Amino acid sequence: MQIAQQILFLLLSITASWLFARKVKEISRNIKLGRDEDLNDQSNRRWKNLLLLAFGQKKMFRNPLVAVMHFFVYAGFIIINIEVLEIVLDGITGQHRIFAQPLGGLYSLLINAFEVLALTVLTACAIFLVRRNIIRLKRFTSKDLNGWPRSDANYILITEIVLMSLFLFLNASDTLLQTRRVEHYAAHPTGNFIISQYLQPLIAGISDHGLEILERGSWWLHIVGIFAFLNYLPYSKHLHIILAFPNAYYARLEPMGKMENMKSVQNEVMYAMQPELAPADATPNHQKFGAKDVQDLSWKNLMDAYSCTECGRCSASCPANQTGKLLSPRKIMMDTRDRLEAVGKQITKDGERKDDGKSLLHDYITVEELRACTTCNACVQECPVSISPLDIIIQLRRYLVMEESNSPQEWTAMFSNVENNFAPWKFSPDERDKWVEEN
Repeated sequence: MQIAQQILFLLLSITASWLFARKVKEISRNIKLGRDEDLNDQSNRRWKNLLLLAFGQKKMFRNPLVAVMHFFVYAGFIIINIEVLEIVLDGITGQHRIFAQPLGGLYSLLINAFEVLALTVLTACAIFLVRRNIIRLKRFTSKDLNGWPRSDANYILITEIVLMSLFLFLNASDTLLQTRRVEHYAAHPTGNFIISQYLQPLIAGISDHGLEILERGSWWLHIVGIFAFLNYLPYSKHLHIILAFPNAYYARLEPMGKMENMKSVQNEVMYAMQPELAPADATPNHQKFGAKDVQDLSWKNLMDAYSCTECGRCSASCPANQTGKLLSPRKIMMDTRDRLEAVGKQITKDGERKDDGKSLLHDYITVEELRACTTCNACVQECPVSISPLDIIIQLRRYLVMEESNSPQEWTAMFSNVENNFAPWKFSPDERDKWVEEN
């Protein structure tokens, strides 16, 4: 029986790891569909960003209470799953609490710390469920989240509550079996643990065999739940648990108000104003201006899309969104990710990129959304994982104007004035100083 369990566990571990690795490979391929962008400068600042924004969750602490709860969920869940190493080794070797004897008193100290963290994770997740479904904070009730995204967040919170509960009941039944000197459990006594001991009265009336079923069931459900969570992660907004770290490291370091100019456009303007500077052997440049689909964006834009936590802080701070405009920076990121996933599935199916007659611009993100943006950078400022919805908006809007000549009449008049008068106003450059004479 024990050998069968070990074989089953080994097969489960290999299958779960293979499925996760396959999906990670697909996501990596999808991100690499984007344009090259060099973001390897100033490594010291980048490591600082990684430590403060990803590990320290610096931006979250603008709301200290929520930040502390989120930190407990994040840190607690990660730290507790260090114990998965022991579960994996126990499952492969058929032993019970393989680290208990070598670590001695340190083992009990560690499990006690894990149990305290498990209780904080459980409590915080319950509070977050209340905030989303009972208090119904505005940014969690937005139509952006209709359908799967809203369910996704609830599923993850419920899963974490179940996993933490299983962890505590696993310890409670285990230590109770040790107290009863049941074979296999009594071989490595650990003593009671700080939180799970209070669950023992709830299960004290169960027989030894029933307790073994409870302990084994909790053990199996816990590890199967973790493997399931691992493979659910790449399909969920909670992929940011992993991608927040590289995304923070590769965040753009320029001031937020600085926009990336296209060198080719700058050259065209310069040559128009100073023709003598134009190279005599210049060849026509057919570079695409802006972005129409995901492959026209940079790999960092695509990583941003996969890193989005869907927390809604960007949309909650967006003046266009708050005044009833169609624009929602969160939706921009979600649409980009959905389009990228659609392109990725097509590549997986056909073996190469083929035109499906759709594009990010128009089919996923509308002109009305793009025109509503004021480029104020509020969304960039508020994002806790260094995402820039604005950069995607600017590139799509650039394509609209420069490739499709699609701009409002007011913009067209301004563009014409800039082109002809070198200023947004309809005055000849020769008449600019007339106001001095008139005054």
